[in-house]
Amino acid sequence: MTQVYDHGGGVRALRVPIPDNPLGHTLVYVVDTDRGPALIDTGWDDPASWDTLVAGLDACGTSVGEIHGVVVTHHHPDHHGLSGRVREASGAWIAMHEADGAIVRRTRETRPERWFTYMTAKLEAAGAPEEHVAPLRTARRRRLPGFSPALPDREIVPGELLDLPGRRLRAIWTPGHTPGHVCLHLEEAHPAQLPGHGRLFSGDHLLPEITPHIGLYEDPDDATVTDPLGDYLDSLERVGRLAPAEVLPAHQHAFTDAAARVRELLTHHEDRLTGLLSLLAEPLTPWQLAERMEWNRPWEQIPYGSRTIAVSEAESHLRRLVKLGRAEAVSGAGAGGEPVRYVAV
Repeated sequence: MTQVYDHGGGVRALRVPIPDNPLGHTLVYVVDTDRGPALIDTGWDDPASWDTLVAGLDACGTSVGEIHGVVVTHHHPDHHGLSGRVREASGAWIAMHEADGAIVRRTRETRPERWFTYMTAKLEAAGAPEEHVAPLRTARRRRLPGFSPALPDREIVPGELLDLPGRRLRAIWTPGHTPGHVCLHLEEAHPAQLPGHGRLFSGDHLLPEITPHIGLYEDPDDATVTDPLGDYLDSLERVGRLAPAEVLPAHQHAFTDAAARVRELLTHHEDRLTGLLSLLAEPLTPWQLAERMEWNRPWEQIPYGSRTIAVSEAESHLRRLVKLGRAEAVSGAGAGGEPVRYVAV
């Protein structure tokens, strides 16, 4: 069933399904402009998702052919997946931050085999057991979702107003979940006169009840040591200072009091980092640390793909602790087949 919610002031939300995913759907926002409707994100590239998007636009009194532009909060396939198809149907431009646009270009140019080889080496260096790594060696021909994402036409420049006639939508760079994640601040009075400064389309950066995944920024051809969790925490504080009247996220539901949610997330990550230090009283590989961390279910119940994501998140926390001088690598360094281990200092 097509589900459309009118947020007022020329903003509506469509629930576009994500196949076989516990999140259930992506909230795609339809923003009226003087040149036709624009979309903020588009949803997963799947026939059922496309049909839902098309039906939702019809229910809004418009059509996919009338879309003027697509603003992508970040490159993940549940947000950017249908952008190319929308462009084909409408001639709309696609805008994305340069850092995520670079990922899109590399993804299109990199053969799947290169990614599998890279991930195999990364997981071995993290101390993953052979039964977890082995499937990657035989999966060379598998088609990965989002492996041919649409190239953007325009670059979202942080701090600038987007080219949406009749609207004041400003880009706020919020790296962490991805290097080029952006939130979008609608600098207009709230239609229900809620106190605060406009509305914030927060993508995956700020969600009402769940914490977004903060893993490593993976690139087979870039050995830069990044600090995604540090980026995310800095970005959270930036968004908290905006004090929007309402937050319109890409998942779950709209909410108010962004500053309170930011404080909750900052406290959550500080508590988690402190807890990890107690686990690191003995040297552990990232895999061993992930096994001991608290997740939404016991480790033995976490499926294969989610374990890989969990290890990436453990590594992002380790990098933050190392940068803060609260942990250090004590052996391995991932070379010569010996996995790296970390210990609290």
